[in-house]
Amino acid sequence: MKRLVVVAVVAASVFAVAQQKDNKEAQRPPQGVNWQGQVIRATGAGAPDMKASSPAQARLGAERAALLDAFRNLLSQVKGVQVDATRKMDDVMKDDSVRARVEGVVKGYTVANKRYFSDNGVEIDIEVPVAMLTDILDPDATQLLAVPAKGAVKPPEPAKPTEKPADAKAPDEVVSAELGTGLVIDARGLKLLPALMPRVLDDAGKPVYSVDSLSPEARKTTGVAAYVQSLEEAKKSMKAGDKPLVVKAAKASGSDVLLSADEAKKLASANPPFLALGKVVIVFN
Repeated sequence: MKRLVVVAVVAASVFAVAQQKDNKEAQRPPQGVNWQGQVIRATGAGAPDMKASSPAQARLGAERAALLDAFRNLLSQVKGVQVDATRKMDDVMKDDSVRARVEGVVKGYTVANKRYFSDNGVEIDIEVPVAMLTDILDPDATQLLAVPAKGAVKPPEPAKPTEKPADAKAPDEVVSAELGTGLVIDARGLKLLPALMPRVLDDAGKPVYSVDSLSPEARKTTGVAAYVQSLEEAKKSMKAGDKPLVVKAAKASGSDVLLSADEAKKLASANPPFLALGKVVIVFN
């Protein structure tokens, strides 16, 4: 009888540990790039310091360990982010100056959530905006990173800004309903690869939208494009606005989106100011 009681207690303890582990897994958010939310996330776990003089100190030690683990995991996630049609962050981080800038961005992470457990263990979720990586890779690294499409034509140099009248409105104030409030690119079924620096090309391979289209502020805050998996999500996206211009992609090459002559003409003729603001959503699956 005594043996049965011991076995039951051990079994209950094992079940409790397994259940706690399952609960941790259930609460842990997905790690990696959230292309729709435009953030890169990672989770770190820390165990309590069993040599600590008090439960509070033990938990503090667990938090420090969790943050260190989360930082390592976030850096690992960042290295796997696709930059353009052919390269990942790990490839461009072989350059020491790029690596230093990337590590600086990762060190500026934001704590998104903390989870405390009955054993005094801690899990911490941290994240960095995708746009922060885009910003540090531009303008210094864009020439290094650019991968010309087959038959691509070098885009013209951007025009020098002209002095605007005192009563001129900001770009986001002049976006009219006729031009649309943003751009939605339907690239479903084309095996498109989400990336930091996608390009939208016309039928001749000439870029009609890329990181070079963005204003300096947009590079820091919005990035080149968000990605969703349905047109419904795209049309509800704050990034595209309530009346987006929708174009259909003809092909995809890695992270590059190729438009037909008609769709490229539709976009070019509109010449929408929202492109400089990065108000672009790409639908893929």
